[in-house]
Amino acid sequence: MNALALTVILQADGAAPGAPSPFGFMLPMLLIFGIFYFLMIRPQAKRQREHEAMLKAVGRGDRVVTTGGLHGTIVGESEEVLTLEIAMAGKERVRVKLDRRGIERLLEKAKGGVSE
Repeated sequence: MNALALTVILQADGAAPGAPSPFGFMLPMLLIFGIFYFLMIRPQAKRQREHEAMLKAVGRGDRVVTTGGLHGTIVGESEEVLTLEIAMAGKERVRVKLDRRGIERLLEKAKGGVSE
């Protein structure tokens, strides 16, 4: 069998010699997406779910840190707005109102009763 006959036989199966398979391209792309999903997307989604659960669970007496870096104690709450006590100026209490989504993290959960 000569080289020309071998080329004709190889081309008869529908694939040109040396042409890449479309599945050969898809496998590495799927592998890259899988690695990207497990290393970046899934952990971020988990952190977001945990943060949302923490925001729903914070209540009066909890010590928190805001996204702006203020440390304080929650002294009042409604569905979307929290009142945060951040300092004492003499006998005056310094309180600010902030959106519930402005809480970055929970430092300490209230112990038993509500502290004010």
